[in-house]
Amino acid sequence: MTSARRTVLAALAVATLAAPAAHAQISDDVVKIGVLTDMNGPASTPTGQGSVTAAQMAVDDFGGKVLGKPISVIVGDHQLKPDIGGAIARRWYDTEQVDLIVDVPVSAVGLAVQNIANEKKKLFITHSTGTADFHGKFCSPYAIQWVFDTHALAVGTARAVVKRGGDTWFFITDDYAFGHSLERDASSVVTANGGKVLGSVRPPLATPDLSSFVLQAQASKAKIIGIAAGPPNNMNEIKTGSEFGVFQGGQQMAALLALITDIHGLGLQAAQGLLLTTSFYWDMDDKTREWSKRYFAKMNRMPTMWQAGVYSSVIHYLQAIKEAGTDDPLKVAAKMREKPIEDFFARNGRLRADNLMVHDLWLVQVKKPEESKYPWDYYKVLSKISGEDAFGPPDPACPMVKK
Repeated sequence: MTSARRTVLAALAVATLAAPAAHAQISDDVVKIGVLTDMNGPASTPTGQGSVTAAQMAVDDFGGKVLGKPISVIVGDHQLKPDIGGAIARRWYDTEQVDLIVDVPVSAVGLAVQNIANEKKKLFITHSTGTADFHGKFCSPYAIQWVFDTHALAVGTARAVVKRGGDTWFFITDDYAFGHSLERDASSVVTANGGKVLGSVRPPLATPDLSSFVLQAQASKAKIIGIAAGPPNNMNEIKTGSEFGVFQGGQQMAALLALITDIHGLGLQAAQGLLLTTSFYWDMDDKTREWSKRYFAKMNRMPTMWQAGVYSSVIHYLQAIKEAGTDDPLKVAAKMREKPIEDFFARNGRLRADNLMVHDLWLVQVKKPEESKYPWDYYKVLSKISGEDAFGPPDPACPMVKK
């Protein structure tokens, strides 16, 4: 072999080795998104198949490919059990090459999945888990909180109600991490604004009979019975309170978390007048209506803020992969933090250093039946709550924001 030929072959070998670095890097030649959710339990209506549909809509709207590689969506049912959720997450990350897990209702399951994501150094975006610990003491470069946290809901609802004269509170609190976090944050807002917390009771999740808990709240004589709960307890407590004459007795219920599917199930007759804070309402403007009607055509119901948030985050994630030229988790997360998030879901949104997506929220009141003009016309928007006011500053307990 001549020296000239050896030189050419050597140059070709070097070029071949260097080529992958110059091109897009997608692990396993596919971007795989796992929707880990509750498919049949009490959280399945506000998450479940609706979250799967939202994720698939995002993939389809993006074109089904990123950097020339296919995008796939897979589904898992964690049954609201941390051990099952953790096991699915581990299998997905380890053997099924899942790049991103989304949704994951119930804080205990979300925290279990976050632990696996940290261990495996893979991305996880939570939408239907609200404990502020996600971006506080348990914050992680691999875990992102997109839709809400308990502090934001507490600021929106508790502060507004106290300012309206509801200055004594008694909480009915779901007895798990999410409920405890919601009560803690709301209590601090109530007391900071001159109100007083008289006590609380803590029914387990999905308790069939809430009568004794509602009666204790009623006996407290607090002006406001704060519902520090998610589905199904939250709406059952409001329904039970209505049946026991809570409203007729002069007390009011304030839902610290209520979703439009909850209101739909309860009905305007029982829910009318309820105050709540939401990250999203389908009937806000042309952008929210256009997307929500496409979603409705697939699901035959309007989306919750959680389901709309799944779409928003998946689109932003895929765009970040495209711009980063890789699906490397930390590089994608960094790219996601670079640009503002302004879409049909998020207004004035941005992903902070602690991986909390800060955006505007809305204080709404449930309409009276006679005020509703068409199906799913449920809310009066009372005011906008800026993301800065709602979410507050980063938690110094998060090492990602410590100086």
